Amino acid sequence: MVVTIEQIIGKINPKLYASNGSELLKEYGSADKIPTEKVKPQAVKYSDKDDVFKIESGGIEAKHAIGYDSSTETLEPIYFWILDFMTSQLDLSTEKLVDSFTSSPGSGHFGELQGRATAMQQQGTNTLVQVNAILRSVLNIIYDLKEFKIRLQSYDDLKSEDKEKSEAAKLSLKQLWLDKVDMQKGNSSIAMMARQLGFQTLFDAFYVAKDESLKDSKGNEIDLNDRVKRIVSARIHEFNIWLTQSEQELRKRYEMERTYLGSQVSSLKLYSRWAKPYLKAAQQLEMKESGREPALVKTFNTILLELTLLGKSKVDVKSAAIAGNLPADFSNEKILKSITKRNYHSCVLIDFNFRGIPQRVAQRGDYAFGGRAEVTLKAYALNDDELKKLNQELSKSDIEDVLKLIEGSTSESLDHLQEEIDFFLKEKERDEEKKEKPKDESNPFLALIGYYDKKEEKDKSEKPKKDDKDEPVKPDSWIEKTHIRPFAAKEAVDKLFKIFDIYKKAHGMESYD
Repeated sequence: MVVTIEQIIGKINPKLYASNGSELLKEYGSADKIPTEKVKPQAVKYSDKDDVFKIESGGIEAKHAIGYDSSTETLEPIYFWILDFMTSQLDLSTEKLVDSFTSSPGSGHFGELQGRATAMQQQGTNTLVQVNAILRSVLNIIYDLKEFKIRLQSYDDLKSEDKEKSEAAKLSLKQLWLDKVDMQKGNSSIAMMARQLGFQTLFDAFYVAKDESLKDSKGNEIDLNDRVKRIVSARIHEFNIWLTQSEQELRKRYEMERTYLGSQVSSLKLYSRWAKPYLKAAQQLEMKESGREPALVKTFNTILLELTLLGKSKVDVKSAAIAGNLPADFSNEKILKSITKRNYHSCVLIDFNFRGIPQRVAQRGDYAFGGRAEVTLKAYALNDDELKKLNQELSKSDIEDVLKLIEGSTSESLDHLQEEIDFFLKEKERDEEKKEKPKDESNPFLALIGYYDKKEEKDKSEKPKKDDKDEPVKPDSWIEKTHIRPFAAKEAVDKLFKIFDIYKKAHGMESYD
């Protein structure tokens, strides 16, 4: 079952916006644990006696409806008139929350849209093939760079001031030279001569010798016979040449691979950006699951449209207090700061439900829809926390599931590798930061009085707080409950009635409360 926006709002604040809110809270304990599909939604309920506006559970529900049935009139004029009136005349910040449609499988409109969706899917799939190919290339480059990094570490350690580390690095490079370079000589290699030709001292002499003069690390001459000395001296000379040239080539190759990684990452981002519009267009052309909808018969030529708009206007507490709509003390800056911890908004929710007959327009080649439109208007008073929770609940619902799949198939595949990519691409920046890092100038006398402890505590306190998506909405304070929310609700009720009344008078449509 697909949940509605009204049910999500009812789950966020069941006491005000769910007719069965008390029962649900008693059963589940808190609003966050309430299943959204079990909410019976309602708009704000109020009483307005003797010019005193109050939010009351037994009052009038702020809800109006407009119905219009015409085989020649489409939904567009109704939709755009209400949208323009909300934004231009009522200064409501308006956003579209739901936009879905379903066509009868036997209609021509269904076949044409499915053809367009297939074309978008095919184009998006072809682009994703390129994305996957580049992604594999990026993975291979990262693995190569890690291998180069390990090899280069030995060259870096060779230049270390720590003699033990330097000697260990040299032995490691000598072993590498024996395995990769000297082994190519076949029978004349050190390994073959030592194992098969009786030169058992060659290995030890090669590892111990510091340079061609055949002195060890302590400067003492190695005791060897002349034949072994000549062989080892020649091989040490070759090793020293290889040591210099291999480091240069390896560093050059490392830089080239890093540059290539950067170009491949740029290509990956470019192809991902190209894929998104096609995938998003294919998603937008997908139809909503019809289920057992009686108005949608397979062989009929029918379309169902669902649209939901949310218009909101932030309450200006200070201006309202100056105008006399809120207590005069609220206009004082000090009092205002102490009572307004979050903003309140007058909200209008407009639901459009349209059942129409798609008719091809010959001149343009597209479709026009005539049929029955039902517009439901509801008023709410919501604070910042409730609106934030609404957006979070929407992102968890089926409404944005396909958009998440789009993100997962493009940019998120790169995000998983971002740490590895940044490690190599930002290596020069890290090296420069290390060079510019100031020396430790800490003052021991300041440490005695706990100066640095306080500094650490301050640094910790300045770290951004984690965004806890499951954090419950804080209940209204006394002032919010008795003054600010009722004022926001009254503003929403007035704006809702203006939309309903002026549209009814302007168009002479059949209407009912």
